[in-house]
Amino acid sequence: QAVLDAGAFPNLLRLLANPNEKVVDAVARALRMIYQSKLAPKYDFLQQKNMEFLISLLNSEKETVSGLGASIITRSCETNLEQKALFDAGILRKLNSLLEGGSLSQRDASLESLATVFRNNPEVISKFAGPEIGRPLSSIIDLAKDRYPRTRLLACMCLIVIRNASPHFLQDIGIKTKLIHILLELLDDPGQVGDEAPFAFSSLIAQKEDLQKLALEANAIDKLHHHIKKGSLHPRRYEGILLALADMCSKLESCRTKFLSLQVLNLVADALTDYNAGVRAAACICLKSVTRSIQKLSAGYFMNETIVIPLVQLFLDPSTSVQVAALGATSNIVVDFTTSKSIFVQCGGMKQLIQLAKSMESSVRSNALWALKNFVFQADNRLKEGVFSELTASLLSSLIRDPEPSVQEQALALVRNLVDGCINLIEFVFAEDGLILGAIGRQLQCASKAEIGIQGMYALCNVASGNEFHREAVMQLLFTQMGDKNQSFVVKFLQSNDSQLRTATVWTIVNLTCPSSPGAPCRLEKLRNAGIVSQIKNMVNDPCVDVKNSARAIYGFRGQLSMSVFIHYSEYKRQEILKQHNTLISATAFYSVEAVWELL
Repeated sequence: QAVLDAGAFPNLLRLLANPNEKVVDAVARALRMIYQSKLAPKYDFLQQKNMEFLISLLNSEKETVSGLGASIITRSCETNLEQKALFDAGILRKLNSLLEGGSLSQRDASLESLATVFRNNPEVISKFAGPEIGRPLSSIIDLAKDRYPRTRLLACMCLIVIRNASPHFLQDIGIKTKLIHILLELLDDPGQVGDEAPFAFSSLIAQKEDLQKLALEANAIDKLHHHIKKGSLHPRRYEGILLALADMCSKLESCRTKFLSLQVLNLVADALTDYNAGVRAAACICLKSVTRSIQKLSAGYFMNETIVIPLVQLFLDPSTSVQVAALGATSNIVVDFTTSKSIFVQCGGMKQLIQLAKSMESSVRSNALWALKNFVFQADNRLKEGVFSELTASLLSSLIRDPEPSVQEQALALVRNLVDGCINLIEFVFAEDGLILGAIGRQLQCASKAEIGIQGMYALCNVASGNEFHREAVMQLLFTQMGDKNQSFVVKFLQSNDSQLRTATVWTIVNLTCPSSPGAPCRLEKLRNAGIVSQIKNMVNDPCVDVKNSARAIYGFRGQLSMSVFIHYSEYKRQEILKQHNTLISATAFYSVEAVWELL
């Protein structure tokens, strides 16, 4: 920073033209060190003179100078336009020639540069892999077997970038297996290569079940566990291994089973109290992945003091990223179906979540509400009443009107789960002169995204599953918000491209027109006059099964008998009936599974 502040950077660039080779070499080394820092000035590749200067650097016979050119690319190339400009200028051809005939330093610098130019750009990758340049992918694959650990790591990282951007490349199972084995072997390196290897491994397997399965077969979890168990890890390596375990456990139940059988959970719990913020956040992310399993949650592995107490303590962590990660893990753990949630309440978790819902950070507010939403899912009335008394109607209504859409969505989802179940719970939305119900109506009228409409309509659907007073209140809300019927948010939602929003809206209408309800005929007539019933009539052949079935229920299509029964109950009751009848699961999964089982 001091060098840059002193204005030395332009002078250093000019000195590259000095006739003294030793001066040029020293300057190139200094500039390369600058370009290895995030403080390095941005290099504009789109200016012709800058591109010509870059080409001259790469064409230099001096190893330090050509390495500087590669470092400039690695640090400064950020956009697709810049990537394309570099390819069009022939830069990738030059980098490839350095791969095949350059020194160790030049090869490594070229691999880093190529990965930067390839990142998220399948067009450039396709051109690079074509016949125009030769056999560049083969060169990179060969370097993944190089005797130097850093070269192997950089080659693997380059191949991972290629595969992530263009999955049709590198489909050979042998190459994928080899990448896994190389990266796991590099974990043994005592230096920086070993610190970076787990991050490359994570990038390789993230969101890819096939690669996670191959990694499991390669004993990846055992090897990652072995390294954590050794202790005394560099924070960077510790964080990377925890994130690698998180990615391993993100999809496959077999991986989570292996993770728990090795008792890795105890080591992850220890990491929650590590001095390094990155390690603490990674431990939370790892917990979040492992707790995505209903089976493992039901077995009671996580709702215990060893996990819950340090996790709750992280709610007050000075790092926002740690707070958010801890809340993410908590969102899964509090869904625990079989064990008492009293541990979480007793250690202050519930009250802290409510306090965090008032945070100045929108990401913290949103995740705190997400955790509260899951905490009250199918909870007993006493627990829900405790949450609501701490939250208050005024706070919840203000969160529904929060400026951040993600907070609005989670606040509405929390209301949805709070009022599900006993009819007395529906009274929550009428507290303080109906503050919450009014906030829902206003938010639905101006919903900025479908997810807000979905959660709001499901909340109204649950309110409409109550008594006549509750249904009339929902009707009044719908029609208070209506001006011209063509501007009605109900009609707009029924015409939405989002099938979940259409379904949620139809379910609300179904509950408002329950045949056993005395006021149903009057409400049905009012809905018909508003053009809502005719819109639903057009939906009986909707391409979405859930929408079609719910629309047909209004028109008396009784082919699916249980549909006409459970739709008029609250979410909890509907789910109980579904369990008994074991039918129409796909049409109703959103009531409980989508509402709460949004395991991250």
